[in-house]
Amino acid sequence: MTTLPTFSLLEARVLGVLIEKEKTVPDTYPLSVNTLTLGCNQKTARDPVMSATEAEVLQAIDSLKDYALIIESSGGRVMRYAHNARRAFKLPEQSVALLAVLMLRGPQTAGELRTNCDRLHPFGDISSVEAFLEELSGADTPWVVKLPKLPGSREHRWAHLLCGPVDVEIFNTTSKTTYRNSDELTELHADVARLNEEVATLRATVEKIQKELGM
Repeated sequence: MTTLPTFSLLEARVLGVLIEKEKTVPDTYPLSVNTLTLGCNQKTARDPVMSATEAEVLQAIDSLKDYALIIESSGGRVMRYAHNARRAFKLPEQSVALLAVLMLRGPQTAGELRTNCDRLHPFGDISSVEAFLEELSGADTPWVVKLPKLPGSREHRWAHLLCGPVDVEIFNTTSKTTYRNSDELTELHADVARLNEEVATLRATVEKIQKELGM
């Protein structure tokens, strides 16, 4: 039987960012603590929005090392960090992608997860997303949980359990449901998230060039 770790919100955010950036900014991966902190504090594609310091992110990294989830390497004058989630969790890439998006964006429907996972692992259809979610929820020690439907909602949302049991009442707010069920707003936020990732890539590239020039 697998025993799940219980992460803090920041530890889950750090791990989720590392999994995400491995796919979205491969040229600048592994990440420096500065770039990792920027990823943790993004204002879009994150729920909840955080304002973590580099010191707090480093502390989260140290905690994740205890679970063999962090690979540390030296890149010039700074340390760089990558994740080891697939091997440590013994899960397929599809499941790790779903967990990462849940850690980054909070509870989501299968349809939202399919859209938001597209750059990490493209799922062919919603049924394939649901199949992996059911597998994760049906494990001896579940990784995810299906939340009760909200009033007026047609779909269940899913939440990860890496930060411990989920308090369903926290997520039962009408405004959040309306926000998340808007296809137009979801697409807009996806566009903004892509732009933010491009900016982060440019920043990391400049940082890399500065290191090479010894600046």
